[in-house]
Amino acid sequence: MVTTLAPEVPLPGGHATEGVVRIGDTVRRPTGPHTAKVHALLRHLEHAGFQGAPRVVGTDAQGREILTFIPGTAGLTAASATDEALVRLAALVREFHEATRGFPLDPDGWAIGSNDDAPADVIGHCDITPENTIFRDRTPVALIDFDLARPTTRLFDIATTLRHWAPIADPVDRDPLLRQVDVGARLRLFCEAYGLAPRDRRRLLDVARLRLHRSYTVMRARASEGGSWARMWANGAGQRIRRAAAWLDAHEDDLRTALI
Repeated sequence: MVTTLAPEVPLPGGHATEGVVRIGDTVRRPTGPHTAKVHALLRHLEHAGFQGAPRVVGTDAQGREILTFIPGTAGLTAASATDEALVRLAALVREFHEATRGFPLDPDGWAIGSNDDAPADVIGHCDITPENTIFRDRTPVALIDFDLARPTTRLFDIATTLRHWAPIADPVDRDPLLRQVDVGARLRLFCEAYGLAPRDRRRLLDVARLRLHRSYTVMRARASEGGSWARMWANGAGQRIRRAAAWLDAHEDDLRTALI
């Protein structure tokens, strides 16, 4: 157990996890049923030499987990919205997936979420949003908030990432920095930088559609339990997912052409 007298500084930005604060060079977060698995994963990543994730320090007197603070900027900015940044993000995601090799793919103990139908081949972060990516200049240096991590396929984790970063979304719901981008070109850039095989590129849009439909179902169920998920749902999360699915259906032919 670690104690400290340093002041607590709230860390806004995430949507699903409340009560996250910074104290000195550490981050304190509430624990949950999945915390043990997440800590085991983070320790595995540390042992594997992956530098792009927080380190586990322990727990504090309030029972919160203590992780190392990673300096940088989270959220979408003019720098992180560039194609150059997207290419570097793809490399970071590939490095993360490779670093999870050897970690048990036992499905028990993880957060519940939507998933691929294919057998799991990696531990996915499953929530690589701009808010959960730390940048320095145009370079993504780390992923944070592993609360939704779980065994999945690398393709499902990529589709989830591109939901936010391509983005696979109706323009009305996109950040202004990404509202006018060529989504097909960004899909191709990411896949090329990641090194995604042609057979997986051909399946990417199908997995993206599966992810959208299943995310809608999962979020609706979580919203019924109250808390932050209920607030996200009340703020239109379900409608945004439905609009994204409709946009994907309408533009699928052009996106598939871009991915070839």
